[in-house]
Amino acid sequence: MPIPENPAGQETYRLDRAHVFHSWSAQKALDPMVITGGEGSYLFDADGKRYLDFSSQLVYTNVGHQHPKVVKAIQDQAATLATIAPAHANDKRSKAAKLITDVAPEGMNKVFFTNGGAESIENAIRMARLHTGRTKVMSQYRSYHGATHTAIQATGDPRRWANEFVPAGTVHFFGPFLYRSAFNATTAQEECDRALEHLEQMITFEGPGTIAAIVLETVPGTSGVMPPPEGYLAGVRELCDRFGIVMICDEVMAGFGRTGAWFAVDHYGITPDLITFAKGVNSGYVPMGGVIIRDEIAATFDERAFPGGLTYSGHPLAAAAAVATIEAMHEEGVVENAARIGAEVFGPELRAMQERHPSIGEVRGLGVFWALDLVKDRATKEELAPYGGAAPAVTGVLGAAKKAGLLLFNQYHRIHIVPPCNISDAEAREGLAILDEALEVADAAYEGAREPALVG
Repeated sequence: MPIPENPAGQETYRLDRAHVFHSWSAQKALDPMVITGGEGSYLFDADGKRYLDFSSQLVYTNVGHQHPKVVKAIQDQAATLATIAPAHANDKRSKAAKLITDVAPEGMNKVFFTNGGAESIENAIRMARLHTGRTKVMSQYRSYHGATHTAIQATGDPRRWANEFVPAGTVHFFGPFLYRSAFNATTAQEECDRALEHLEQMITFEGPGTIAAIVLETVPGTSGVMPPPEGYLAGVRELCDRFGIVMICDEVMAGFGRTGAWFAVDHYGITPDLITFAKGVNSGYVPMGGVIIRDEIAATFDERAFPGGLTYSGHPLAAAAAVATIEAMHEEGVVENAARIGAEVFGPELRAMQERHPSIGEVRGLGVFWALDLVKDRATKEELAPYGGAAPAVTGVLGAAKKAGLLLFNQYHRIHIVPPCNISDAEAREGLAILDEALEVADAAYEGAREPALVG
């Protein structure tokens, strides 16, 4: 990314490189883009170039950038009550909790507020351990749950490896993923059945009486947008009920409209014991996360103090943004729009794109939550970039898209299509057209045989 031509942008860039320590990065290799504004599905850099945001940043601007209702709610709240300790009730936090539980599954009527997704996982696991009197936690490979101590231990992707200083009592298992099946399955039903059999065996060998919780992303996000096969989550729910294990569904990324439903669990007809959320609850305008608590778990702490808390839990600015976001989503049909865009635009057009580009091994997703699995060879399914690493062909796709005015979300060999949930048809098609051209870079690195339908 070239240094901005604009003097103010140059100064921002200089100060960033001199003083800001960035996450997940080798600092000298960084070349950050200077962003100065946004509107709806678009962002603007320091030189005034406009970009269509198909990343929703870190998959959280569910109502887009600078939504006027949410911005005004934050401004009004700042003028009224900018902050208050969490021990006090305030109107916006109370209303936010009510609005959240109104769209949650039945029987989940309490919310514990945090500052983000990792803290929601930390506290959900703490609740499960205290509720059950057990310590062990089970979670999936190909998952991401956050970067705090317990959350990173529960994470199943390579970012966990460098953070395993002290074991946190976490055991990982394989979830269902038919395209790269760990179970040699050939159908979705086989994948579901074998994944559940594998999980039951893991529970048996780990000791059911030692396991406090099973934590899983309802639809794994950063690890590849992998909607589970029909029946899998119901099977996990049954195992949890049978063995007295708390079921925690991580909806930090998938929640609040991203999948075309308020929560991804709505697609599968199950009620977990705890739902963790963040990101989309207020489109990331002010940091907020939380845990939605099933009544039976909440009752554990009716007479027993919950030993956890945060200085900014339910911060009034964040709560005001959440109220405005959820109300805007209801008023503007944002969840319904995400479902329709997924069914009528992204699904059909990405699958058609797969026919044109041999480097697309698989298209997966629902709502405005999609991933392209890029491969060197469709027959072997060898990834275009190594697991846990990068490759010039993938960075080349990102660079070509950015040059043409499109920001994409990438993880290893995957390109994720995750724009705001209120994106228009025209904006969606604009971004797909840019992506279609950018994928020529990936096709140039393809090494496998080209099927007749893909030639030309």
